[in-house]
Amino acid sequence: MLTEERHRVIRDRLAARGRVLAGELAAQFGVSEDTVRRDLRELAKSGACRRVYGGALAPAPDPGPVSLRQTSAAEAKAALGRAAARLLAAGQTVFIDAGTTNVAIARAVPHELALTVATNSIAVADALAARPRVRLIVLGGVFDRDKGACLGGDTLAGIGRLHADLFFLGACGVDARLGVTAFDPAEAEVKRAMAENSRSLAVAATTDKLGTEAPFRVAGPGEIAHLIVERDAPAALVADFECRGAAAHRAD
Repeated sequence: MLTEERHRVIRDRLAARGRVLAGELAAQFGVSEDTVRRDLRELAKSGACRRVYGGALAPAPDPGPVSLRQTSAAEAKAALGRAAARLLAAGQTVFIDAGTTNVAIARAVPHELALTVATNSIAVADALAARPRVRLIVLGGVFDRDKGACLGGDTLAGIGRLHADLFFLGACGVDARLGVTAFDPAEAEVKRAMAENSRSLAVAATTDKLGTEAPFRVAGPGEIAHLIVERDAPAALVADFECRGAAAHRAD
C-alpha cells in the first residue's frame, strides 16, 4: 500500500473512531510499526492528528481561554505544583511561563524561600505577589487574554536581559521523541527564548499531555532536565523520558 493510501485510511479511521493504534495499522497495512509511526508523524505535522503513546488521536480542539482551563484537573495540578516546588533552592533565578499547571507551581512556592522569579503570566505574578521573599519580575509585552500571558517583542526583549537557573515550562504536548510543543506560535517563541536563557528546564505535565504533540516546537527531549508527573503516570511513558536524560519526579 502506498504512503498516500495509508494516510487516507488513517484519516478516515480518525474521523470515524477518533483514535488509531500503531500495532493495528501495521498489521492491516502489512508494514512495520516504525513505518506507521513515520506516517503518524507526517500526519501530525500537517495537523491531521495528535500523536500519543501507541498511536494517534483526532486533532485536538482549541484548548480554550486560560480562564476556562483553570479549574480543569485542579487537584492533579496542585499535586504537580507541590512536587515541582521541591526543585527550588534559595537564591535561584527562575522563569515561570504561562499555564494553569505553572500557576499551581507558583502557589506552591514556600513563603520563606528567597527567589527571583520572572514571568510573563499575570496569574503566576498574582500568585507570587504576596510572597515577601520573592523578587518578582513581570515581563512586559502585549497581553493576550486567552493565553493569560504577555507575548511579542517586548516580552522577548525582557527575557533576553535575564539568565535563569531553572525554567518551569508550561507544555501543551510532551513527547519523548519530539520534546515539548505548543499550540500557538507566539507562545512557542516566548517559551523557546526562556529555555535558551535558562541553565535547566523542568516540565510538570498531567498524564493526558504525555506522549502528545502540538504543531510548534519548543524544546527537544534531551533538554528536559526534570519531568514532574502524576503519581499514576504510566511507567513506560516516564521511562522513555528518563532514557533521554530527564529526572522523573512523581507527585504525591
